[in-house]
Amino acid sequence: MARMTSMEALDAKIEKAQAQVSKTKKQYDAAVAVLSDLLDKRDALRRDEQVRAIMKSDRTYEEVLAFLGAEETGEEA
Repeated sequence: MARMTSMEALDAKIEKAQAQVSKTKKQYDAAVAVLSDLLDKRDALRRDEQVRAIMKSDRTYEEVLAFLGAEETGEEA
């Protein structure tokens, strides 16, 4: 009979742990969604800032592209 009580207690603990995992997963998913949204907003702001900097620059389109291409390959412009 002690074995049955022990099994019931273990099952109760398992159910409690499963509920906790489910709750924690929902919080995690919500936090990931917020983080993703914030990163997207930051990236959009950075793109806008880059476009404004290019528009203000006295460099030509070709010069800007050559510079950016040189950065990707590690060459000096």
